[in-house]
Amino acid sequence: MRLSAYAPVQRIVGVLLMFISIGFVPPLIFALVNGDGAAMAFVVSLVLVPASGLALYWPVRRASRDLRITDGFLVVVACWGAVCLAAAIPFVLALDASLADAVFESTSGITTTGATVFSGLGEMPISIRWYRQQLQWMGGLGIIVLAVAILPMLRVGGMQVFKAEATGPVKESRLTPRIAETARALWLIYIGLTAICAAAYWAAGMSLFDAVGHAFSTIATAGFSTHDDSIGHFDSALIDALVVFFLFVASINFALHFLALRRASAQVYLRDPELKLFAILLLIISALITVLLWQQGLYETFWESLRYAVFQAVSYTTTTGFATAEVYLWPGTLPLLLILVSALGGCAGATTGGFKIIRVYLLTKQGLRELQRLIHPRAVVPLKLGGRTLNQEVANAVWGFVSLYIVCIVVLTLIVAGIEQDLVTAVSVVFSAMNNLGPALGEAGSNWGSLSDSTKALMSFAMLLGRLEIFTILVLLTPSYWKH
Repeated sequence: MRLSAYAPVQRIVGVLLMFISIGFVPPLIFALVNGDGAAMAFVVSLVLVPASGLALYWPVRRASRDLRITDGFLVVVACWGAVCLAAAIPFVLALDASLADAVFESTSGITTTGATVFSGLGEMPISIRWYRQQLQWMGGLGIIVLAVAILPMLRVGGMQVFKAEATGPVKESRLTPRIAETARALWLIYIGLTAICAAAYWAAGMSLFDAVGHAFSTIATAGFSTHDDSIGHFDSALIDALVVFFLFVASINFALHFLALRRASAQVYLRDPELKLFAILLLIISALITVLLWQQGLYETFWESLRYAVFQAVSYTTTTGFATAEVYLWPGTLPLLLILVSALGGCAGATTGGFKIIRVYLLTKQGLRELQRLIHPRAVVPLKLGGRTLNQEVANAVWGFVSLYIVCIVVLTLIVAGIEQDLVTAVSVVFSAMNNLGPALGEAGSNWGSLSDSTKALMSFAMLLGRLEIFTILVLLTPSYWKH
């Protein structure tokens, strides 16, 4: 491929860097108002990042070739990689963090993973604490979706980019005739839910700063907190209940929220098979954790066991990673069980990570279909989703995702186990990174800071791999892509 073939991709990356540099303004204001010493870090970032974007954009500003479907993959990966690197700059300058730590923290925030290498959050500059929360919110629905919603330049070929970043096996549907309108509709819902969530937290007793910051984390199903002990810092049953409610809402396909608002009817939710399965699984997991906690006698009453079990079950299943207890210190297999259920994730088209419930649903349907075929070899059993027959390509995509997911988990676990010399740590950090969860076990139980730089770099890659659902990144590693 000639250099000119990359011009549309380079142009978009340049414009995006100039655009997202606006995100340095709110923490800069916090730093100036509070005099917390981090202002210069954001000033430098506010100069360096848009200048880099302009340097990329200006030479190819007249590039007119439309984006092809294959370009969408490169645009998404290049943009996410560039944003993660740019977002790391304030951590290096304000906290004197190493490059590995800074990139890990920014990637964890942008991908809504919520794993952190920092401790002593209460003593951090308030501007940095705000910045960490803001990063998650920006990455919640996706940096590219935000750009497609706002920047007219990205409307050209926007569907290719949108499909490359969208989650779930069915990516063809759009809510409005134009993809930019679809992206704007999703972001308006996202902003509205964040505002409602922040107001509820504030009314429940959080400070305004904590309420907005945790609303960012909640609706993004991310997991960063402004306190080392996460939601447990507030020790409030009411706040716990609100977090559980809003995590559930944020884990529902945002297309359902859009349709429910447009039709002014809750029937949209009641008819969705993915949402039904998601609710059932949450109830089963919550009940199981409650019984196990009660049997272990970790808490004095059944209701206390129920409170902590439901919170952790919802937090881990939705790949958020908020905590009201030190789960890594829980007895028996409970910590590992919670790490493993994070693979389920929430619904496709939501802000959650993980496997996505729709794939669990389709795999179950396919398994039952194969059982029927064993009994009735000549029977034609279509694969259906909500009354709609799906084509074989969707089934193949699900099986392909499962295969690559397992291969990535195994390969990454073997590599990390070799680096850290601890299988429990390796399994948990790989599952956590791939599912965009955050909490882990072993050496990373309380904090990821003790891990080697090699592991942090590898897990930064794993976070992107999980956030972009494997195919978008791995397709770029195939020789045939570059020969196209």
